[in-house]
Formats: sequence, C-alpha cells, structure tokens
Amino acid sequence: MHKQVKISKGLDIKLKGKPQPKIMQAERSKKYAIRPVEFYGINPRLMVRPGDKIKAGEPVFYHKYDERIKFTSPVSGTVEDVIRGERRKILKIVIEADPKDEFKDFGIKNPNDLNREEVLEALLESGLFPVIKQRPYDVIAKPDDDPKAIFISAYDSAPLGVDYEFTLKDRLKDFQTGVDALKKLTSGNIYLILNNKIASKLEDTEGVEIIKAEGPHPIGNPSIHIERFEPITKGDRIWVVNPADVANIGAFFKTGIYNPEKVVALAGSMVKEPKYYKIKPGAYLKDFLSNKLKSGDKRIISGNVLTGSDIGKDLFLNFYDNEISVIPLGKKSTFMGWLPFFGPTRKSFYRFNLIPSRKEMDLNANLFGEERAFVMTDEYESVMPLDIYPVHLLKAALLGDVEKMEALGILEVAPEDFALLDYIGSSKIDTQELIRKGLDVMQVEMES
Repeated sequence: MHKQVKISKGLDIKLKGKPQPKIMQAERSKKYAIRPVEFYGINPRLMVRPGDKIKAGEPVFYHKYDERIKFTSPVSGTVEDVIRGERRKILKIVIEADPKDEFKDFGIKNPNDLNREEVLEALLESGLFPVIKQRPYDVIAKPDDDPKAIFISAYDSAPLGVDYEFTLKDRLKDFQTGVDALKKLTSGNIYLILNNKIASKLEDTEGVEIIKAEGPHPIGNPSIHIERFEPITKGDRIWVVNPADVANIGAFFKTGIYNPEKVVALAGSMVKEPKYYKIKPGAYLKDFLSNKLKSGDKRIISGNVLTGSDIGKDLFLNFYDNEISVIPLGKKSTFMGWLPFFGPTRKSFYRFNLIPSRKEMDLNANLFGEERAFVMTDEYESVMPLDIYPVHLLKAALLGDVEKMEALGILEVAPEDFALLDYIGSSKIDTQELIRKGLDVMQVEMES
C-alpha cells in the first residue's frame, strides 16, 4: 500500500505561461559552460586548458578533496576559455561545441549484475555522481557514505513546475534502470514521491516505496517527506536525486555514454509559446531564446521563479535546472505601490486585494519594497509545513550560532524549503541565502 502525505500549510502561486504538453528538440548550442560555483562545497582542480580538444564524458575538473568526484563535459568540442574571478577563482569553463558529439565509451553495463563499488565507480568516472545530493547540508553526496534512504521527487509543486509524468513518459525503462543502479548504493529504501491527484505510470517502478503527496507547495520538496519517513538524526545521510537525472543514469548504463540531455520547460508569461525542449545543461541560450520571447523588459531565470537564478547576463543553463522561467522584470515604479491592493496586477498573500487567488497571474520580479526590520510574526509559520521555528532558525543562521542552528533543525532543511518565505516576507530578507550560509557553517564545524 502506498504511503500518504497531505499538508495544509503552504501556498500555490498560479502564474501565466504554463508549458503546453509538447516536446521539441532545441537547436544545438554553439557553446556550453560548466560552472564550479553551482556545486556547493566543491574545490575545483582543472584538468583542461584553453585549446584542448575534449569528448563528451571526458573530465573537465575534479574535486580537490576527493579526486574521484569528476565533472565531465556535456558535449565534445574545444575548450574556449576558463573564466576566473577574484583570487583566480574558477567561475566557468566555456566549451565551443563540435557540430556533432563524439562520446567517450564507458561500456554498456547492467547495474543488476554489478556490486556497489562497480556502480559507484561507473557514476564517478562518467561525471554523473554529482547529480546526487545529500541531506544534511544540501551538497553533493560523499561516495563512501551508505545513505539511510534515497528520495526521488517526481512532483514539482513550484509555480510553473515541470510535469515529470509527461517528460518521462517515454523514458520509463531508463528510469527503472536508474533506480536499479541507485538501489545498489543504499542499504535503505528508495522513496518515489508522486502527485496523489494524478494517475502515474511511474507507480509501476520496481524497487521503490511510493509516496502519494497532496497539498499546496512545497508538498513536492523532499524535506517534507524525509521528515515524516526518514527523520535525520546526527550522523545520518539521506540522498536526493531528481527524476530526470535518474533516467539519465539509467540511459548511461544502457548505452555506455554520458549524455545529460533532458527535457526542460520554457515557461512564463513572457514566453510566446511555452512548451518543453530537449536540451543539455550548460547550453548557451541566446540563440535558443531568439524569437521565443515577447518584447519588453524581462527576467530570464534558470530554474523556477522561487528558487532559480537570474541568468540574464550570461544565459547559460544551470546544471541542476529543468526549467527556464521568463517573467516581466517590473522595474517601473507604481503609483502608491506600497499598497498591496492597489493596481490590477497585484496579488497579496494577505488577501488585501480583490483578485481571486485561483486566477492565473502575470506577476513580475518587483520586490515592492526594500529590506527592513526582521520582526517576530507568524507569517513565516503560515506557509512552513516542516516542524521547525523558521524565524528562530533564521536568526541563529544570521548569527552563525552552530548549537542553536542544530537544535532548531537546520540539518533537516534545504534553501528551497524557505522559498515561499521570501515570497510572502514583509522584511524582504533573503531567507534562502541565510539558510545556505548557515548550512555552510554547519558543514565546516561538524566535519572539520
């Protein structure tokens, strides 16, 4: 019998620009970028130089403190440039892509015939291991850990979220093979989170515990379900994998090549025809977005509107993202904009306006205010379904108080769990950034 989770706290934000159920092949980008800054806790050491020829699947850099964790090229081509920042920090490695990929051959393998060490070695050598994140700390997992459980959330409840039931409908065999491989890496259960309101073919996946989830966002976040079924205590490790990456793991074992292409949603009210595209992470999106967006000032986001990052300056698709969101920038000032009910395009969580919450909105990126005093209210608790005190935890993170952060539950959360707090918060404080800094402090203090 399936496990059930239902929550009432949270908030569904209905935005215009939901992608239609159509999948197109994106034109091949002329260049791709790998950005070490996306991989928290990684100290990169380059394995290539500008001018080097490289195949898809060959390593570009590795983790200084664990040379087994490699990051490989998504395409074949020539290393065009290595962009550095302050103190020669590596910001991104840009690869000029060949017209057609030449792949490094890792050999076809059946994960059911392999032991844990063989599966692990294959994932490390191919560069697929970084798709596995661990809790606590929300960083790339450590290969030697035996996770207490693995969670796969195929329910994206975020605004304009990806419909994994649709994007994976033709990859069910790859998904099953990916689950078979992950099963070798844990002595615990693999949990698959699905939308309780939708019949899913993923329910037929073997070797997983099905969780049927229902409720407002963030019901799709793994933290909600980890807390209920595999609560984290000191020393525990939980691994989290995106379902699209599970399918890519399966495809890797079946083909013997590293091909990270996945179906990505192009969504938002500034998109002419929102739909899905097959594209590789790291792709340069300038040509891809040409003629697909409406005119006007806009914000281009890699990821969803709550947790994604603004890529308007460099336009490279982030490694972990399965969505490109484009919404109005909203940089124009509004007369009496401090009034939450004023204006036809405003929506308030506090219901000060008369716009029905069930109506799809064309919201912009305007903050409608500046950072102000961080006061104790119950606004954060109203959208936080986890059993924590969010304001107390945020203040402990602000102070860097390790003992208080641990006592208040920071080991159980990830920055994405605080995204709604950023949306409704009257203080305009970036709570996701605070939690990220708090997790970094905890990792240094507890693992040093």
